[in-house]
Amino acid sequence: MNLNITGHHLEVTPALREYVTTKLDRVVRHFDHVTATHVILSVQKLKQKAEVTVHVRGKDIFVESEGDDLYAAIDSMTDKLDRQVLKHKEKANDHGHDSMRRQDVESAS
Repeated sequence: MNLNITGHHLEVTPALREYVTTKLDRVVRHFDHVTATHVILSVQKLKQKAEVTVHVRGKDIFVESEGDDLYAAIDSMTDKLDRQVLKHKEKANDHGHDSMRRQDVESAS
């Protein structure tokens, strides 16, 4: 996975970089088809904002989150991203129909 972390109006410290990396590892654990990830951390007066774009095969997933604390915004962002990736994974695995074997079992019951 290619990870790119940038900061707007703030310096990305090694602690922030490590925190984002460990949080995004959870997403990669659920879905291993992630090719690239771009994280933007920004500060605007009293709002701390974290946004991420994840490139997976066939789709780009974008999530953003705001908070009073940057670490809380990163936590919220990764939670949202985790839900989006699981939803994408479910859609990719579900082809819209049940297998014949499952229909036979249900009709026999």
